[in-house]
Formats: sequence, structure tokens, C-alpha cells
Amino acid sequence: MRAYLSVVLALALAASPLTLAPSPTIATEEALVDSGAEAHARPLSAASDAGVAGRDEVPPLPPEVLHPEISLEELEMRLVPLTRTELAALAREWLLIVKANAEEAMNVQIALAQSDGAAAERLGERLSRLMDERRILIDKFNVVLNGWEKKGAREDAIGEFRTYRDAVIGGVIRVSNIKIMLSGLTAWLAAEDGGIAFAKKIAIAILALYGLILAAKIIRAFVRRRIGRVREASKLLRAFLVGVVYWVVLFIGLMLVLAMLGVDSTALFALFGGASVIIGLALQDTLGNFANGLMIMVNRPFDEGDYVDIGGTTGTVRSVSIVATTVTTPDNRGIVIPNKQVWGNVITNFTANETRRVDLVFSIGYDDDIPDAIQVLKHAVAAHPLTLENPAPTIAVVSLAESSVDILCGPWVKTGDYLTVYRELTSDVKARFDAAGITIPYPQRELHLHAASGDVPVRPSDFPATAENANHPARAAAPVSNDATSAEGEYGHES
Repeated sequence: MRAYLSVVLALALAASPLTLAPSPTIATEEALVDSGAEAHARPLSAASDAGVAGRDEVPPLPPEVLHPEISLEELEMRLVPLTRTELAALAREWLLIVKANAEEAMNVQIALAQSDGAAAERLGERLSRLMDERRILIDKFNVVLNGWEKKGAREDAIGEFRTYRDAVIGGVIRVSNIKIMLSGLTAWLAAEDGGIAFAKKIAIAILALYGLILAAKIIRAFVRRRIGRVREASKLLRAFLVGVVYWVVLFIGLMLVLAMLGVDSTALFALFGGASVIIGLALQDTLGNFANGLMIMVNRPFDEGDYVDIGGTTGTVRSVSIVATTVTTPDNRGIVIPNKQVWGNVITNFTANETRRVDLVFSIGYDDDIPDAIQVLKHAVAAHPLTLENPAPTIAVVSLAESSVDILCGPWVKTGDYLTVYRELTSDVKARFDAAGITIPYPQRELHLHAASGDVPVRPSDFPATAENANHPARAAAPVSNDATSAEGEYGHES
């Protein structure tokens, strides 16, 4: 291989109008290889990483992987069976190939700076070709380094090779002739492994992403139809599962696209794994909401469209995401409740069942006839078109209050008709009570005033409002307004 490189370099120098001195560095490298002592004298530590003491212990490398003209695809395939020791030796060989190209380019660049006219133009074209060759050689060098790393190369050993590679890539080529720069750019754009390959990768990436999104949407629609047939699954759980399928398809497809473009996704997974702990600590509350959201979707205490009371917040459930539940109140306010608070509170679902009982309490006076009032309520319930006959309505006296007799009227209705029946039946019963002469009393209280020395009731009228009686205890204890006071046994209104 060294002889082959020497011949290539000699031919290249012979074709140049310059007389270039042989590189002492290359001579030193060849001497080290021939002597078998490169493990101790070479500045790169690949030999120690391979676990060998000299060149003699490294198995012979296939000649195909040492040929600079080998294609990237063939090189990648031929690296698969090589061991870490062989890849370490191969990395040294490719470093020398890249180094020979860099030295020749340096000499041409020096000569270009000292030339003009036709000679400068020829040197510029040659420098452009060398730069194109360097780019291709470095791509192949990267393939060798990546293969070596996958086989377990030490970080410090392979790091030295990459440092040299980066230094060569970052070398500044000073070209004063604009034509030479344009020529190099044109050559790169027209190269199969240059601009054309780059354009192909961009086109593949765009088409692949478009196709990936389209495929994810098609799969999402298919999964939505299939899950929609599962009656046991709630709307919230269906929406969640469909979303999960969509993003999983996008993630898998993105990994495939990156693999097609030659991007190694191992580093991405390592980055995500290292950042997962930090992200988990920073998003503790969010992850808690996510876990509680899963509990809501699995246990299904409510579904989209249900009317619920969650910790004092009453409204219609509009959506449940992985972190929060959105509720719309009757006055059309949107309230977002974190799932952690939803699952940790008492949840009352008013629409969980198909039917509900409308509990209405009507009050009548103590002087009114209870059977007549109950009969009026029965007629009112039977006359309403939205009440159900089965189950039968509940109509009964429930309490004897201070000022009234309270009667419960509880007809059964469909859940969706609850508010309609509640409002209409309340208005209808009031009208029927008025027509039947049944009163709905105000809060009332009976007052008795007694003299301090006897059981004879004392009326304020017994003490006219004169200057002499103004300070009498009986008048002072009586209300000032005659409209708010009545004699014994009569009822007055409380304000």
C-alpha cells in the first residue's frame, strides 16, 4: 500500500510543473511501519486500542478496502466482517491516504500563490480536482471510523483520528481567481457524489416526509374506524389511542427516513436517554397529569359531552387531553382543569344514566288541603309530554317547615330533557296552584307580647302614642310600624 501511494504521489508530482520535496513525515511513517515499532512511536493510539504491539500482529487487510477508488457502498459492506484490530489498522491506512492528498494540495496551493497567467489557471484546476478528491476520501475515512467505533474503539484512540480529520476539513484554501472558485463549485454540483447526491438526498427527504405524513393520516383514519366499532371504549379513550398510533407511525417513519439518508440514529437515542432523567424531573407535574389522564380514559368516569361536577366546577366535558380536561360551563365559559385535580376530586356525572328524576319541592300553607295539592301535582306531571310513566313519579310530603308544608314532586325523564322539564313543570305547577286556590306561603312567624306581671297579653294599642307613654316598656318593645305588627293569634309578614 505504501508503495502504491508513493507511485501515485510521484505521478502527481511529475504531472505538476513544480518540483516538490518528499515529505519527511511520510518517510517517517513508512519507516515506522517497516520496523514494526509504530505502536510506540506513532502519535495516534490506534495500535494500543487494537490491543497489539506491532504491525506483524495485525491480520492482512483485504486489498479492496485500501483502494482509494472504492465506492462508499462497497466499502461499508466490506467493513462488516472486519474486527476491531483490523479496523484500527485500516483507519491508519486511510489517514495516510487523506494526508497524502492534503500534502499535495498544500504544495499546489503554494505554487498557485507564486504563479499567474496560464500556469495559475492550470494549477487552480488541479487544486479544484484535489479538493474534490479530498472530500470523497474524507467521506470514506468517516465510514472507516464509524465502523471502527461500532466495533468498540476507545474514545481517546478514535478521537485523535477525528481531530486530524476535522483539521484537514477546516483547512483554508486561498484561491484568488474567481474562475477557479466557480469551476470548483460547478464541478461539485455536477458530480454524482457531490451536488447531485446532495440534491437526491434532499428530494428523498422531502418526498419521504410527505409520504410519511400521508401514511400516518391514512393509518390514523383506519384505526379510528376500527376503534369506533368497540362500544366499550369511550370517546376519550378512542381519541387518545388514535393520537398515539399517529405519533408512533410518524416516529418510526422518521427513523426509517434518517436511515435512508445515512444518518446514524444511535446518537439520537443516546441523547434522548441521557436527557430523559432531566426532562422527567422538570416535568413531574406534567407527567403526573399524563398518568391521571390515562386513569380517566381507562376508568371512564365521564365522556365527551357529559354534564359533570368536578370539584365544584360544573359544565359539559368538551375534551380530555393527556394533561388536562376542558369543561364548558352553562354560561359558555371554557375551564381547563389539570387531570391531576380531576382524578383527585369527587366527580359527579349528571348524564351517566339514560334517565333522571327531576326533584321539585313545592310548599303549601298549613290551611291548604294536602290531598288536593298532591292531586294537582299528579295532573301537572301527567300532562307534561316529556315525563315518563315508568318509573312512576314520586309525589309525597317530605317536611313540615316553619311556615309551610313541603311536598316533593319527582317525575322521571330522559337525561337530555332534565332542564326542560325542570323549568316548564315549575311554571305549570305555580299556575295550577293559583287556579286551585292553593297558596304558596311566605315565611311567617307568630308574635305574642305579655305583661311582665301577668299572663294578660299587652297590645301596643293599649298605650296611645303620647308623650307620657313614649317610654313605656310595652310600647318600647313593640315594633314601630303598625303594618309589621298584629294582635295575638294573627299572622304578620316577616321581611
